[in-house]
Amino acid sequence: MTEPDIARVEARIRASFAKQGLMRTLGARLATVLPGQVEISLVPRNEVSQQHGFVHAGAVSAIADSAAGYAALSLMPPERGVLTAEFKINLLAPAAGEHIMARGKVIKAGRTLTLAQAEVFAERDGKERLIALLTATLMAIEGKDGIVD
Repeated sequence: MTEPDIARVEARIRASFAKQGLMRTLGARLATVLPGQVEISLVPRNEVSQQHGFVHAGAVSAIADSAAGYAALSLMPPERGVLTAEFKINLLAPAAGEHIMARGKVIKAGRTLTLAQAEVFAERDGKERLIALLTATLMAIEGKDGIVD
């Protein structure tokens, strides 16, 4: 991709992300956008915690799903949107730290279906720890530019 194409992809992803009410509610932030790769960050706070004080698995799953979905969307033509058809998440450790980061990447992009993965890390004292791994199948849809579900 050329620089203008990369800039257009990033603008498209950022515009779509800005429309996501759940991401706004969680306090999630779109960090990095590259073709086939997207990072979403979340600063833990009481509103997204569970009863033991860790970030709730629902919040971890949501940012992982969105990171994988936006990574897939970044490789799709402008007239196509994306919907999650299925995902599986393995929660490997409690989501505890100063910062939670979901790094989505495309494993295989197809015309209709895309396989993507997201690794979720918790950062504490400058060190990252893998806390979750998500794999997702995403479906391209016509006429829903920039939609991730």
